[in-house]
Amino acid sequence: MPPYTWRSLVQRARQLWRGSLQLRTVAITVFFSTIAVTIISGYMSISIATNLYDARKSQAIAEARQATVTTQDLFDSSVTPNGTIDVEAVNQTAVTTIRSVASSPGGTQFAILRTPGQTTAVTMTPRSTGGLDISVITPELRDQVAQDDGLLYTQAVSLDGEDALDPGLVVGSVFEVPTAGQYELYLVYNVRDVQQTLDFVQQTLVIGSLLLVATIGLVTFLVTRLAINPVRVAAETAEKLADGQLEERIPVRGEDVIATLGRSFNRMADSLQRQITQLAALSRVQQRFVSDVSHELRTPLTTIRLAGDVLYEQRDQFNPTTARTAELLHAQVDRFEVMLADLLEMSRYDAGAVEIDTEPTNLVRLVEESLEAIRPIAEERGSELRLVAPGGYFEAEVDARRIRRILQNLLGNAVDHGEGHPIVVYVDSDREAVAIAVRDYGVGMDAAQLERVFDRFWRADPSRQRTTGGTGLGLAIATEDAQLHGGNIDVWSVPGEGTCFRVTLPRERGATIDHSPIELPPVDPLEPVLDSGGGDDDA
Repeated sequence: MPPYTWRSLVQRARQLWRGSLQLRTVAITVFFSTIAVTIISGYMSISIATNLYDARKSQAIAEARQATVTTQDLFDSSVTPNGTIDVEAVNQTAVTTIRSVASSPGGTQFAILRTPGQTTAVTMTPRSTGGLDISVITPELRDQVAQDDGLLYTQAVSLDGEDALDPGLVVGSVFEVPTAGQYELYLVYNVRDVQQTLDFVQQTLVIGSLLLVATIGLVTFLVTRLAINPVRVAAETAEKLADGQLEERIPVRGEDVIATLGRSFNRMADSLQRQITQLAALSRVQQRFVSDVSHELRTPLTTIRLAGDVLYEQRDQFNPTTARTAELLHAQVDRFEVMLADLLEMSRYDAGAVEIDTEPTNLVRLVEESLEAIRPIAEERGSELRLVAPGGYFEAEVDARRIRRILQNLLGNAVDHGEGHPIVVYVDSDREAVAIAVRDYGVGMDAAQLERVFDRFWRADPSRQRTTGGTGLGLAIATEDAQLHGGNIDVWSVPGEGTCFRVTLPRERGATIDHSPIELPPVDPLEPVLDSGGGDDDA
């Protein structure tokens, strides 16, 4: 079995083509140069061939005309005063004369043929060069020559050569033999020398064209290498800067435009390094401040909690105003503890000091427990809770405490923004991933709100009364918890139609996922529930 299939080779070639600017530049230059050189070489070859053929044809016509005139003069001068002529003797002399006049480097053959259809008292014997195939003189050419209009006619033919057919040229004319009528003179020229010259010229043009294209390709490669190498260095340096290697710089040499680009890039990198360093230092100070303040607040908060609990337990002994104050103090201390816990959790994530303790967990059971915990609040708001779990590989390696915290946050948001409509929780999975989706049918969010829904301390509607409290850090912490498992949280929302948050996690710790078993939004199962005005709780 070959190591590479055609598809993989095509894919590798496509990646190489897309990834190399130098390759594309050289290939395009060579391609168009090849087309241009081919057109020019073809034009030159055709022009040279035409000129060589025309020159050889003109020479053949000139020789044929001279041979015809000489032959005619010979026969005319051989007539005796009494009007008689020795036709055969003159014919022999004419053959010698024709051979001396029509001599060509490639060899010249001739044929003297009687024009058909004549009736004369004397007939001259036709003559031809030994070995000449009379069939090369076509009937069409003989018909043209027999017209005796004073013109010479030519025709290109193929002649038998030593190893193969050679190109040839036949020139035909007529002359009058006294007492014997009209005869046709055909000179057959072998123009093998012209073809050899043309072959040599064409071979030279092909070799020269190939060398020219190769030279153009080499020069283009060298020029593009000089021009692209600095760009490649800049790209590699930019990649290193993007990876956090802020000390990387482009080496600068010379005073040309590339050097100017390098200096400008380095100044930009220096500026970015200073700003990123300042921002990183400020971020560390901020994180340290939040962490220190959160830790420092725990001690006085504990004291306040103890004092508040005492007052809260004895509120029945106070007057109504003082009792209400004790209740408010107790509620706000609870909210303050939640906020402090969230701040401490975010500071741990920012410091990279968070670890998870995973174990095989049945997510359906985990969701059922979370639903039972939120049920009293949901019933108070008039929202029905429903669980949709069609079946699958529900056990996954997760940190149950963190997944429970994600569910509590998503369910709390659904209750607060669900407007008393049903809340549906979906659980599904496949062999690679598990997913939980929480769907409400409340107010929903627009596109601008969706962009900020996971920001810290951001709320879609700060004025909305919340039943479950909240600090504005819940979704940010939920996102961190999901990413800590190697998963993610997606959201879908349409104003007036509700919101759906989907948590997707790998079934095995350390695995990667590229899909979710649940669509977003999931297939809506609430039509029968809404039509019937409620129903039994499947959770």
